[in-house]
Amino acid sequence: MTPTDLPPVRTTSPRMHFAPRNNWMNDPNGLVFHDGLYHLYFQYNPQGVEHANLSWGHATSADLLRWTEHDPAILWDDTAQIYSGSVVVDHGNTSGFGTDQDPALVALYTAAAPGRQAQALAYSTDGGYVWTKYDGNPVLDRGTSDFRDPKVFRYDDGGDGYWVMVAVEAEDRQVLFHRSDDLTTWTFLSSYGPAGPVGGVWECPDMFPLAVDGDDDDVRWVLLISLNPGGIAGGSGTHYVVGDFDGTTFRASVPHPAPPRELLRDGGQSRDELERYGWIDFGPDCYAGVTFDGLARDERTLIAWMDNWEYAGRIPGGDSNEHRSAMTLPRRLSLTRDEVGAERLRQRPAVDLDPGESIDLAGVAGSVVLAEGVAGAARVGFTATFGDAQSVELHIESASDDGRVVIRQDRTSGRIELVRSGEKMPLGFHRSPSMRLDRPREVGWDLWIDDLNERVSSIELFAQNGERVLTALVPVTSPRTYTVVVIGGTLHGARADVAERGC
Repeated sequence: MTPTDLPPVRTTSPRMHFAPRNNWMNDPNGLVFHDGLYHLYFQYNPQGVEHANLSWGHATSADLLRWTEHDPAILWDDTAQIYSGSVVVDHGNTSGFGTDQDPALVALYTAAAPGRQAQALAYSTDGGYVWTKYDGNPVLDRGTSDFRDPKVFRYDDGGDGYWVMVAVEAEDRQVLFHRSDDLTTWTFLSSYGPAGPVGGVWECPDMFPLAVDGDDDDVRWVLLISLNPGGIAGGSGTHYVVGDFDGTTFRASVPHPAPPRELLRDGGQSRDELERYGWIDFGPDCYAGVTFDGLARDERTLIAWMDNWEYAGRIPGGDSNEHRSAMTLPRRLSLTRDEVGAERLRQRPAVDLDPGESIDLAGVAGSVVLAEGVAGAARVGFTATFGDAQSVELHIESASDDGRVVIRQDRTSGRIELVRSGEKMPLGFHRSPSMRLDRPREVGWDLWIDDLNERVSSIELFAQNGERVLTALVPVTSPRTYTVVVIGGTLHGARADVAERGC
């Protein structure tokens, strides 16, 4: 079976983000690139807009921008819901589910039953559209209630390769590593944690190698851990750790001591402490991010759930015929080392939207309207260097006057802050997420905004060459007006552009 044989489905409604036709969606699952297509599986309720009946939805894309939704891939049943997991292409037919010429796609997922979570397997021999649950499930069961979210990859360091599973004991704040030769029989290797941010349960781990500044002789491993609550912006968040992996054990480059046990119980960590750690995103609406299997190392691409567990069930727009939630833009990841030797992730959108006509704002003081009546999705670029100005702001306002967003960079504090306001915002929207910059006199914003439905939009702000990213849902729907406001002086070399992406 091929995509053209499937029942017709529509391309999703946000212009630049994946969202299902209707019903509930949360974590991305099983991201895999196979035979020229990106496959996105996701936590999905095929029966409503509530977080229930969890199954795996399915969509494909050739370019990460235009998505086609297919029938649900793996459905829940009366024994277990289908929680998060991953998909690999079994080249070499180690599992025996396919052939050497036509390898099977193999999914490892959490079978979630009341009081018990274990790892189960399903396989597909038609390219990822029809799935069969393995008769020998579960393939890994620790007998616990919070063991979940397996991410599987092939490890080969010049010798005989094998499969590695990265999963979590969520309440213990531990990442567990297992290995297998055939994807069905798993042996424990080691654990990591608790360490670093521990203000909530750990979920949805991922781990992968990246070359530092593109140097193939200097490769490090990046471990992603989502936690909820305890994120840098409140509620959900995704943390990353850079280190080394020898096929058995992960060791962080900058080890963080294990927290006291009382901290694991109350989750109390200060903002200053949290800012010492690495974060995929400093906004409130980027969670459970994982990467695609099947791509080259220098094409490592991440997608996350663009929402927050604090208010996901109360986002406007979740009527019976509408979707609830969307995914972030796909993000291409790279690793850089700064002037003091710290290794940091960089992110850039993996999709392309050509910048609009450049607007020269050199010497401007006060306010300048960049664009009015911009409908649908848009990309806004803004670059400058602070002169004697104290701060610069981008005001984004809805023509319907139902919401407003201000993005502010302050020269003295060295922070970018996003302030969202509107009468119809759920509790939690009123927080103003922010991020600290290393080069506070430089302004370099690459902002992407999209309508998710008639009442909610999304903003993804990439700053400092993608070393700082902030994602937030906002009550500012199109058409929108974009205005730059310079406060307390002038900027040097200021330029802006606004590019639209219509229907």
